[in-house]
Amino acid sequence: MPADPCADGVAALAAAIRTKERSAVEVMRACLERIDALDPDLKAFVSVYPDQSMASAQAIEDAILAGRAVGPLAGVPVAVKDLFKVDGMRRTCGSKFFEDSAEAPEATSVTRLKAAGAIVVGLLNLHEFAFGPTGQNPNTGTARNPWNRDRVAGGSSSGSGVAVAGGLVPATLGSDTGGSIRIPAALCGVVGLKQSYGLASRHGIFPVSARLDHGGPLTRSAADTALILQAIAGTDPADPSTRHAPLLDYSRGLDGGLSGLRIGVPRGFFFDDLHPEVDQAIADALAVIEDQGATVTDIDLPFAAHASEVWNLLALAEAYAVHEQMLADHGDAYSPDVRERMGLGREYTARDFVRAQGQAAEINRQMAAVMAQVDLLATPTAPIPAPFADSGALDYDGQTVDGHKALGRFTRLAALTGQPALSLPAGITRDGLPIGLQLIGDWFRDDRLLAAAHGFERATDWHQRRPPDPA
Repeated sequence: MPADPCADGVAALAAAIRTKERSAVEVMRACLERIDALDPDLKAFVSVYPDQSMASAQAIEDAILAGRAVGPLAGVPVAVKDLFKVDGMRRTCGSKFFEDSAEAPEATSVTRLKAAGAIVVGLLNLHEFAFGPTGQNPNTGTARNPWNRDRVAGGSSSGSGVAVAGGLVPATLGSDTGGSIRIPAALCGVVGLKQSYGLASRHGIFPVSARLDHGGPLTRSAADTALILQAIAGTDPADPSTRHAPLLDYSRGLDGGLSGLRIGVPRGFFFDDLHPEVDQAIADALAVIEDQGATVTDIDLPFAAHASEVWNLLALAEAYAVHEQMLADHGDAYSPDVRERMGLGREYTARDFVRAQGQAAEINRQMAAVMAQVDLLATPTAPIPAPFADSGALDYDGQTVDGHKALGRFTRLAALTGQPALSLPAGITRDGLPIGLQLIGDWFRDDRLLAAAHGFERATDWHQRRPPDPA
């Protein structure tokens, strides 16, 4: 077992605490010391609550020493995006002016993590109001990529990716409306899951778009992701979208791996204009998948580009509806890029919105026909590695690519259809920047998606790579 508990993942840490190989108090102290040492530079956290966290750790340690039953995640430090309401913590949504209601209920997913024994140590940085793919935020300071602090971490759940990659906590929750879990997972070299829409409650998460929002886990491995999903999944009367959420054991089927799976690779849209090192890493990853016994077949998704356009209309229109009054009252206080994108939603008509809803339904129908032929889709998560933090852009092959426009291109489709989609580490560039592989599954077959990711991890070591600690 590593001498430093911050090097442990969720499963190892929970087991060590439960069997008294590690002290919950000592684990929490080490976690808080690492945050104190590294976070002033990384800017993963908006707020940290050390007294509250140490008190919870002491209570768990007392329960274990007394022989009382504890939850499966007892003593594991976690953190959540500053979009989730947490009792006793001040939510800001990464804004200068947002004032949370004291009566706002705690997010269901947070309550369920706590019920499983996890300890929430603080709230994590983000692109303001979760409305951007780079994570750049002039209000809270831009979260820095642990692999290279001159690069962004991806957004909008930037702090969620940084906190896991930087070893500050072994698991976090982020939100994903169009890629905001998967993009930082890819850019930071961790695993990020947008589970099936309706599998985990959105209650208590400040909204971007009710029809597109998901709140899900970022961890260091598929096995750890399964444990966090197990804790947060299930029906919630406060969120009607969860009324059909299945109750599965997401850890039990992990060893199913990749053997026998039909993997569809949608060429065209998902492989256009890739950074050359991303292109090569995904080709190598697909070769590994095939070596593990899966059948890899090129397929066509002629609706993929249009799906991104439909997503854009629905997301912008719904986000504007959420923010209309705040824009009227505090428009000048919004980050410039967020204010500009929010304003675009004002231009759509009711006719545009209804038409887009119909187009989304047709895309879902076409996707269902595709998923009847394959078990999973495999694509790059993002077309480029992490852009620079000052500009949000990346130069290569004589061109300048704007991260605001590029990073979400491949992640919006699964958000629109509500399918489970996961990013996992699949390579590192010559400059030392992570590359993510995206796997997209069938609706509510998150178990099969996680098993495939676990199978890929058993055949590679990308998920075990860690960014170097600062000297």
